[in-house]
Amino acid sequence: MTSRFRRLAVLVLAVLAVGAAVPAAATTASTAPELTNIRVGRHDTFDRVVLDLNGSRPEFFIRCVDQLYYDGSGAPVSLPGTTFLEVRSFPAAAHDEWGNPTYTGPQQFTTPSLSNVQAVAITGDFEANLTVGLGMRQETWHRVFLLSNPTRLVIDVGAAY
Repeated sequence: MTSRFRRLAVLVLAVLAVGAAVPAAATTASTAPELTNIRVGRHDTFDRVVLDLNGSRPEFFIRCVDQLYYDGSGAPVSLPGTTFLEVRSFPAAAHDEWGNPTYTGPQQFTTPSLSNVQAVAITGDFEANLTVGLGMRQETWHRVFLLSNPTRLVIDVGAAY
């Protein structure tokens, strides 16, 4: 095999490998679960926020913060509360693969019926990261878990006393 032919073969294989990777990446992006609804409810000892998702179960990360910030811009989120809970889901989105919103509710809303959670806001929806922030009256216990059929991300926050 000549040197020129080898270089041509390597170039063709490289182009084929890159071309094969594009559909795989598009398929992965389209399989991210999509937010369809946000529900809240008050229980005797805790408040519950539920993110309804259409699709597979995402991973989630949760942390208490002094201030919430919008993903991307880094601008502070104006949300009632003295302490905040940030919940990041991956992969997840509030839009479909064409950029159309799958969640058409408010991006931020107050929750007057709840004891501790004062407000909920979508603070990020970018590159298969969906971030939701909760403004709370006081820092207390919290737990997050996933339910299936349909997929739901459940956030429980201890009641304020």
